[in-house]
Amino acid sequence: MAPVPGSGLAKGLAVTLRTMTRRTVTEQYPDVQPELPPRTRGVIGLFDENCTVCMLCARECPDWCIYIDSHKETVPAAVPGGRERSRNVLDRFAIDFSLCMYCGICIEVCPFDALFWSPEFEYAETDIRELTHERDKLREWMWTVPAPPALDPAAEEPKELGAARRAAEKLAVQQAPAAAGPQSPEQASGPREQASGSERPTRPAGGPPRPTDRPDEEGQA
Repeated sequence: MAPVPGSGLAKGLAVTLRTMTRRTVTEQYPDVQPELPPRTRGVIGLFDENCTVCMLCARECPDWCIYIDSHKETVPAAVPGGRERSRNVLDRFAIDFSLCMYCGICIEVCPFDALFWSPEFEYAETDIRELTHERDKLREWMWTVPAPPALDPAAEEPKELGAARRAAEKLAVQQAPAAAGPQSPEQASGPREQASGSERPTRPAGGPPRPTDRPDEEGQA
């Protein structure tokens, strides 16, 4: 059956009329900021206190856009006669976001939770060299990282919290006797002497004196 002439135009006008009566959903950006999902991949923040310079993030990055420099420092022995240790000190941590493809592998492989996703995405630059964020700038993005979601009330307690709680309880038990303070010899021996005196058997009348009997006891007997 051949289409009726002008039917396509009529359908198009009908769609236009229906759309004109609906409320607009266009967000007036940048005057109105968008509501982003909690897991938005905007920019990567660095919590450098947790970084141990293990280099896992730089090795696993598919784009090789992470640059890390460090040096070693000697840590003195904790106890006399102990062995000195060396540790890595972070000097530079930079991410080139002009190369980053936002795969999130660096965040997933970090064993010490030093990298986090931030939902911020407004960091465009007129110079491509400005897209290499150094350590200080990556640290500033940490203030925009959202808090982690709450745990399920029926979920098991994390192992880290359980270990910390047991350690705190053990330390409190060890500190309880020390907080009570040392007892004097009279306080420590008083109850035992009273108990032993009350439980001491009496010597039968007319019996032979025992070596432990005192003279006053013999006179009374």
